[in-house]
Amino acid sequence: MTKFAAIILAAGKGTRMKSDLHKVLHPIGGKPMLFHLLDSFEELAPAHTVVVAGDRHEQLCDAVADRNVSVALQEPQLGTAHAALMAKDALGGFEGLVMVSFGDCPMVKSATVQKLCDAIQGDTKVAVLGFRPDDTLAYGRIIADEDGTVRKMVEHKDASEEERACNLCNSGVIVAHSKDIWRLLEGVGNDNAQGEYYLPDVATNAIAEGDRVVAVETSPSEVAGINSRAELATAEAQWQDFKREEAMAAGVSLKAPETVFFSWDTELGRDVVVEPHVVFGPGVKVADHALIRAFSHLEGATLGEHTSVGPYARLRPGAVLEEGAFIGNFVEMKKATLGKGAKASHLTYLGDATVGAGANIGAGTITCNYDGYFKHQTVIGERAFIGSNSSLIAPVNIGADAIIAAGSAVSRDVAAGELRMVRGEQLVKPGWADRFHDTMKKKKAAERDRK
Repeated sequence: MTKFAAIILAAGKGTRMKSDLHKVLHPIGGKPMLFHLLDSFEELAPAHTVVVAGDRHEQLCDAVADRNVSVALQEPQLGTAHAALMAKDALGGFEGLVMVSFGDCPMVKSATVQKLCDAIQGDTKVAVLGFRPDDTLAYGRIIADEDGTVRKMVEHKDASEEERACNLCNSGVIVAHSKDIWRLLEGVGNDNAQGEYYLPDVATNAIAEGDRVVAVETSPSEVAGINSRAELATAEAQWQDFKREEAMAAGVSLKAPETVFFSWDTELGRDVVVEPHVVFGPGVKVADHALIRAFSHLEGATLGEHTSVGPYARLRPGAVLEEGAFIGNFVEMKKATLGKGAKASHLTYLGDATVGAGANIGAGTITCNYDGYFKHQTVIGERAFIGSNSSLIAPVNIGADAIIAAGSAVSRDVAAGELRMVRGEQLVKPGWADRFHDTMKKKKAAERDRK
């Protein structure tokens, strides 16, 4: 399409969020809402993207430092049209279509932007994005013909009863050509109760000059603004519903969809089964035919085909399960690999460890990977058997086919095929327990008698 540049307005104070974090950096699906918008626009390969910042602009500068994004400062904040005009220097020399959107409306899709841009042709100078909510509330109205030609843009407070009966509302998102938009922005006045320069007046002024303005419609959920924690929660819920539907459409079985929570980058293969109350943090990739049992939490983990996790398992960053590997209830993994067909069925911690194919990790086993200063590796060979309640004190290597006796604390390498038993000698005193019980019962009876 025609060269395209995006202006994202994010200069507001966001006071209703009651947060030290800039409003547009609050996450949805684990990703800042601003990044949802940037990634959506990136699909259209914009020539330039400018974020207009004001309050806490340092946070925005840090957030986009590794992206091809410019930050323009609006100081003082004099309204949305004034904010958009602050991007003019950053877009100096650019010729093409310019879109103005809002950082707290993160769900605008690239396809919608494409429709807005496609509308700028012939004698059309401005395209505005409209929506039809169930409740029009105090939204500004777009009065348009059936072909989308806008006759009037009017704020709710200024609208007549007839105009308020119109349910096509203004999202505030606009597109115009660079040769028009700066002139239109500079022509916006502040003759209103707030003394601010408002973005919708760009379309109003274009209509007054005899130019054609058209409305493109989208769904209300796509342009819902987020100004409070409650609205953030609503957006999160809508986004999670979308991801659940997307996962099931791709061949994933969710036993109780409303209880499963995804991250923005969760990848699930075909015929994956996810039981209730599972949480996917960032960085999870699950191959075909895996089973995620109930109440498990996964983050930064990679699961191979036919693997099984949980219930009540926790996979932390760097956890890798190779094909057919199994971890059961109350098992935690971090920076650890469980080889093909290996098992850790319950009550186990595997950190900074490599477990060979076919190995069995008994209940209560832990890798003691941290000495208070440094992390150390544990390597367990193929088909090794680690008995229950064993402590593997890293750095340590357990050879293939080795057996570690239950209750052992192993701090030295174990050769392949070796049995290692590290236990204190058992002390046997026949009848001692009976004598102990008799003595203690007599003492307790004597104490009762004294009372």
